[in-house]
Amino acid sequence: MGSPVLKSLSVLLGLFFIFVGIIKISSVISKDLHKDLRKEYVKYAKVFPLAEALNFKIPSKWYRRTVGVLEIIFGAALAFYPNHKIKNGANVGLLVLTFMAVYSHYMVADHFERTAPALVFLFLLCGRLVVFFQVQSKEQLASEQPVSNGFKQE
Repeated sequence: MGSPVLKSLSVLLGLFFIFVGIIKISSVISKDLHKDLRKEYVKYAKVFPLAEALNFKIPSKWYRRTVGVLEIIFGAALAFYPNHKIKNGANVGLLVLTFMAVYSHYMVADHFERTAPALVFLFLLCGRLVVFFQVQSKEQLASEQPVSNGFKQE
């Protein structure tokens, strides 16, 4: 697949999630952002949706670290892995994490300016999947078109 839009979205989204994941697990990039996220994840761990269903209270430290590591792994796969099945799996994984972020912001009644970045990246991840499926269907249609001599193009 040679779509520059798809490649650009994949790399930029992947790099963004690697960056955010690193901030969640380490203070190397920004001590202030890391400290702020540590405080926020205390609230988010309390509204984790599976906590009630599984009768399990998730420690905020491990919730934040797990989300950070998953963002780094999925971001790296999205940005650098050549296989589109893996990229789309990473995209779906990031969609789930981003949807969980929006849910957490909603449940703790965060202001819109705190929720807006998660919504933007939720839409960007959805848009990347839409672009992928459009490129894929366009390529499939092109491969099914007969050539002028009557044979299918291979």
